[in-house]
Amino acid sequence: MEFLRVVRRRSVLSETIYILLNIALAGAILVFTISTGTPWAAIVLVLLSKWRILAVRPRFWFAHLEANMVDIIVSIGVVILMYLAGQSTSSGVLVQVVLAILYAAWLLFLKPRTRRSYVATQAAVALFVGSFALESLSYEWPSSLVVIVLWLIGYACARHVLVSHSDDEIRFLSLLWAFVTAEIGWLSYHWTIAYTLPFGGGLKLPQATLLLLGISFLAERTYSSYMKHQAIRFNDIVLPMLLVVGVIFILMTLFNSASIGSSV
Repeated sequence: MEFLRVVRRRSVLSETIYILLNIALAGAILVFTISTGTPWAAIVLVLLSKWRILAVRPRFWFAHLEANMVDIIVSIGVVILMYLAGQSTSSGVLVQVVLAILYAAWLLFLKPRTRRSYVATQAAVALFVGSFALESLSYEWPSSLVVIVLWLIGYACARHVLVSHSDDEIRFLSLLWAFVTAEIGWLSYHWTIAYTLPFGGGLKLPQATLLLLGISFLAERTYSSYMKHQAIRFNDIVLPMLLVVGVIFILMTLFNSASIGSSV
């Protein structure tokens, strides 16, 4: 019984330290971004916090990097959005604080979950945050660089979902979906439309992010239906399909009147 008490005490202590360290990481990222006015110090801190990726034999580094790509995308994406929000003279600091709180929630509540629904949500968050940050920052980058980065984001998010299904074609399907996201990234680079967010601190939501999220959601529902029944059942995908097609139709007709490279 004494041994059980000691184990329980250590477990509570470890959990407390884990919570405090994650909150400290989110707070440090916020402080570094605000104090330096650049994202670089916070990005370096994020990369240093992933030191456990390399705390194994070198032959396992790539596998660990792949497994942690979603978390890295979310972390760096949040830093970039914090930096961009800080360029606003109005409510930028408030938005930065909200982003830090959301990042702490990601670290504490969503990232550790392993159920398939949570894993899909993690991939969706990474796709949303990563593409949001990339499209908001890269309007002056070469198109090839934008396509490569979005290809990496698409690959990481697709692999994250596929691993939870234990599919035999994880690498091939991940590369295939990465190609789809890269194509959308190339198209959006030449037709950039963003929507002003209320209380967004100067952040503007790219249309490409919504399109990627909607198409990826439909693809995930279709793949889940196939894995569950060994066939794609129309009843499983009809509602997601109608939702995604409806959202895309609205975006392309009612909210697509701005000129290229502008926001609405």
